[in-house]
Amino acid sequence: MSSVFVSIVLSLDGYMAPEGMAIENWEKPDYKGWGAKWGAMMNWVMELQYFRENLKFGPGGETGPVNDMFRYTMERSGASIMGKRMFEQGEASWPEEAPFHTPVYVLTHEKRKPWARSGGTTFYFVNDGPESALEQARESGGGRDIRISGGADVIQQYLNLGVIDELEIAMTPVMFGSGRRLFENLREPTPQFRIEKVLDTPSATHLRYVREAGV
Repeated sequence: MSSVFVSIVLSLDGYMAPEGMAIENWEKPDYKGWGAKWGAMMNWVMELQYFRENLKFGPGGETGPVNDMFRYTMERSGASIMGKRMFEQGEASWPEEAPFHTPVYVLTHEKRKPWARSGGTTFYFVNDGPESALEQARESGGGRDIRISGGADVIQQYLNLGVIDELEIAMTPVMFGSGRRLFENLREPTPQFRIEKVLDTPSATHLRYVREAGV
């Protein structure tokens, strides 16, 4: 069976997103300084060759182990799952050819028809919970792995369901002080992971955790 994994970027003090980063402030990046904070956390990925190619930013960019790792993360994904908040922010900022190139399942209470984009991405809006979204993702993923993209609340739901097999975390040397934490609202018993791989660079430490067998 395909693996279910999380792949996210995290601030050093454990936040996925800074305070003030919300769709209502999308045109106000100076609000609580969220724009500068987010940019500092994501700077490493913006420089990667594969990221630039995937978002049609033009030639150039860094190659090497981190670029290879990022490519592997994207190419192993047969489908993605995200929350409405993340989708709304992406809808406002992704290019016409969204960067997933797979089905994407959006957890939401809003009823909406599937939204197909060029390049192979189609967004499906799931109203009946995380289990249903995961089942649909597995059915459409072609045997490839399922990525839980975020935000924090969605990842917490899947951790509480006990279905996350791997965590890929890029820990950046950036402090937010406030915002949306990743590891909150978790129920006992929490899943247990072991470190499989560490790749360190000056701009981020890339950590891969895999779930302990039988735990």
